Amino acid sequence: MGKLMRLISMAPLFLLLCLPFAFGGHDYNQALSKSILFFEAQRSGYLPHNQRITWRANSGLNDGKASGVDLVGGYYDAGDNVKFGLPMAFTITMMSWSIIEYGKQMAANGELGHAMEAVKWGTDYFIKAHPQPYVLYGEVGDGNSDHYCWQRPEDMTTDRRAYKIDPSNPGSDLAGETAAAMAAASIVFRRSNPAYSRELLRHAYQLFEFADKYRGKYDSSITVAQKYYRSISGYNDELLWAAAWLYQASNNKYYLNYLDKNGDSMGGTGWAMTEFGWDVKYAGVQTLVAKFLMQGKAGHHAPVFEKYRQKAEYFMCSLIGKGSRNIQKTPGGLIYRQRWNNMQFVTSASFLATVYSDYLTSYRGSLKCAAGNVAPSELLSFAKSQVDYLLGDNPRATSYMVGYGNNYPRQVHHRGSSIVSIKVNPKFVACRQGYATWYTRKASDPNVLTGALVGGPDAYDNFADERDNYEQTEPATYNNAPLLGILARLAGGHGGYNQLLPVVAPAPNPVIAKLKPAPKPKLTPTPASSSSPITINQKMTTSWNHKGKTYYRYSTVVTNESYKTVKALKLSISKLYGPIWGLTKSGNSYGFPEWLNSLPAGKSLEFVYIHAASPADVSVSSYNLA
Repeated sequence: MGKLMRLISMAPLFLLLCLPFAFGGHDYNQALSKSILFFEAQRSGYLPHNQRITWRANSGLNDGKASGVDLVGGYYDAGDNVKFGLPMAFTITMMSWSIIEYGKQMAANGELGHAMEAVKWGTDYFIKAHPQPYVLYGEVGDGNSDHYCWQRPEDMTTDRRAYKIDPSNPGSDLAGETAAAMAAASIVFRRSNPAYSRELLRHAYQLFEFADKYRGKYDSSITVAQKYYRSISGYNDELLWAAAWLYQASNNKYYLNYLDKNGDSMGGTGWAMTEFGWDVKYAGVQTLVAKFLMQGKAGHHAPVFEKYRQKAEYFMCSLIGKGSRNIQKTPGGLIYRQRWNNMQFVTSASFLATVYSDYLTSYRGSLKCAAGNVAPSELLSFAKSQVDYLLGDNPRATSYMVGYGNNYPRQVHHRGSSIVSIKVNPKFVACRQGYATWYTRKASDPNVLTGALVGGPDAYDNFADERDNYEQTEPATYNNAPLLGILARLAGGHGGYNQLLPVVAPAPNPVIAKLKPAPKPKLTPTPASSSSPITINQKMTTSWNHKGKTYYRYSTVVTNESYKTVKALKLSISKLYGPIWGLTKSGNSYGFPEWLNSLPAGKSLEFVYIHAASPADVSVSSYNLA
């Protein structure tokens, strides 16, 4: 009885101590807004007129000049001033995936436009960095000279040499990840900027071919990257990752076949992973292929794709502690992978758990773990627990997102935030002077790096807010990118998720008032499936009356947007009620006219038809790229 009384009397104290940890509510919308803002602090190049991080100014304005190429723009990866291509590309891929899955929720929060601008800042740079089909610039500056100095990006005096890959010096991992980024981003811009979307997809096709044709690890060619972003996993995961994104962006069966044919030899069906990040993509590939399987797109590839799915579920089960080999966690419940910037693995893994939860819910399936079947909601609850931890529900009651909450890191390992803004004090800060004056200063940063997610605590939930503690206080773009999707999902509540429906990211700020029905058909752009490198545009060129009936002449232009030649083109045409010229009919489909047997890259063909109705429905049935 005495023991029972003592337990009862201690209960209020126990609840009082645990309440903030267990039941702390978070403003996910605010966290999302801040997370996107961080990318503006990482911008290199000429800053736009609508730049919101006003303590930053233009920087890196001669990047690429010595190599005869314009490489102005892009992102600094972390607290330094180097532009590293591999983590930058992964950042753009994950930001795009966040928008593709949860763009509607971002739009509801008013942040979709900002998120898309953040993606475009990266893809604009990648277009510049890819001046020829088999050339890609993968780094500007080098870590050694950069780390010797502590300077604002606006004051940089360090070497800004540009490093590239080409057929003689290949980099399949770098080219593959950049192809994935361009393909994923092409989906993001499909509705709001279709021409830009097609341009991104063209680059993605070329980069994938480059990666696949000239195989090699990028850090064997760009050796200065080895100390900072060594490709330990090799390039097979990036080739599969790029193929998965190109299939999602184009619906081109070539990439589906690639995933099937190379699944075993490249490790997609063999590697059972417990991590996902800028170097190791297998869990991401397995999650995407599982999605294709659940969408019913696998066809005869289903047996191989089922093996991908099993490995995806191995990863998910390990996250929630119900697998045969579970991930390590801190006493406070945070995923723990490594001492240096552990938070990157937290957000990347949590993102996969979030989307897989929604895929399974849409599929009405459950997760098959060693410990038994698990409801999809457990995956989402797990992701939420990780996000809540990093926002402050942890043993130290510390938010690891700068500017969120009251107790967050004040001495971030970041050159720009730790040195007074050039707009406040334009006096030049020399290379070593920055270390002497600013790096060792035991005071809060003069510029708040709003939204930055720092490296985070150690294996025992301990954290030291000190600028020279780079393992814990340095932020990175690839920490934040997956977080955008999870925060948008958590902010969006529980209504109306079906992630297996065909996804096209919503256009920002749609103006519905302009979409008035036209009294007569005039222009009907008919894109080929969400997909292909073939576009179809129709327009009415003339109309006339005959015996009280109005007839219309339609011109239809079919364009090959890819960098390869289109052969064996088959078009499906329905709702056609009159004669057609310029195509050859074969069975129920239409092909090239007799005088044409292929459509070279960038070329178009035109056909016309006449009938007394709205435009016919024209779509691509099949084609080959040669």
